[in-house]
Amino acid sequence: MKLKVIYPVFLAILLCCACTEKKQQEKVVAPWGEISDSIPTDDDFDLTEIQSSGEMILLTLSGPEYYYDYHGRHLGTQYLLAEKFAARVGVRLRVEVCRDSAEMADRLQRGEGDIMASTEVGKLVASPEKDELEDELREWYQPSILEEVRKQEAYLLSNRSVKRRVFSPMLDRKSGIISHYDQLFIQYCQPIRWDWRLMAAQAYQESTFDPKATSWAGAKGLMQIMPGTADHLGLPRDQMYDPEKSIAAAAKLLGELERAFSDIQDRRERTNFVLASYNGGSHHIRDAMALCRRDGRNDHQWSNVSEYVLKLAKPEFYNDPLVKYGYMRGSETADYVQKINQRWESYRGVKTPRQGFSQQPRKARRENGKYQL
Repeated sequence: MKLKVIYPVFLAILLCCACTEKKQQEKVVAPWGEISDSIPTDDDFDLTEIQSSGEMILLTLSGPEYYYDYHGRHLGTQYLLAEKFAARVGVRLRVEVCRDSAEMADRLQRGEGDIMASTEVGKLVASPEKDELEDELREWYQPSILEEVRKQEAYLLSNRSVKRRVFSPMLDRKSGIISHYDQLFIQYCQPIRWDWRLMAAQAYQESTFDPKATSWAGAKGLMQIMPGTADHLGLPRDQMYDPEKSIAAAAKLLGELERAFSDIQDRRERTNFVLASYNGGSHHIRDAMALCRRDGRNDHQWSNVSEYVLKLAKPEFYNDPLVKYGYMRGSETADYVQKINQRWESYRGVKTPRQGFSQQPRKARRENGKYQL
């Protein structure tokens, strides 16, 4: 089949090539038995049929220019372009990640996707059989859209996308009070046998002790719990800003991660893996461990594994067959663990207050447009 170039863009989307032979309608097994798929899978599946189905399938690769998961939110320049186009035609976007460009092209030829992220920079290649989809994409695309997507992604990856007030990392150094929430850290760290000062250091890294902090990805509260994670932990979404509920949920998650990494015997080492997983996802950390182990290094030592966490930002590593979850922004996760450990060291001189010690929040005063404690 001959494909034609429509117009240049920095990151391209390849429209679906039609199959040369019509496929038989696939059977779908429903709870009440086998039924025929009502959506045709032949050459006539153009824009009208895509809109009727309500879904557009994007075939893509893992990588910063293509598609990746970031704190539960999907990013990647080509993904964001495809997402905007899907919104334009009024359908949701479903992503199918392929191992390489050959797999993408093969699956596209079999009709398993509607659009494909192109590996050829600077061109948009379209199938002439999909006239409606081709015409709609040509009408929609403007060079300014790519620039808009790039600015959007840069903003989302910056600190400016997190709404929070910044408080001091020590509420009262002279009195040895780290935050308004010290007693809660003490209470909820006991069941998981964590140093409460470590959790306080983590909370500061997450929200700078602002219980109303909100990230662009939807993370909320003192411990920046994602909505989906809140559901898993039994934290009602309307209580995600409650400091005690947030700390209790975070402690529960930390306990789950402790058990997930129980194969790491050294407690201090395991703590680093737990923190890294809280930030970057345990599946990415396991990918880094697999690469570390492949190279004959101790994969239960964070100083070794953190090197591979950083390497998961490079194609030769996130495309390795051992890696199951693809690209990750490893520099953020490695920095997250390092900063928490550094702050924990500064907190370790703080003595645990006696039980029943009350730390009532002092009312913030406003000076020069900023809140001060």
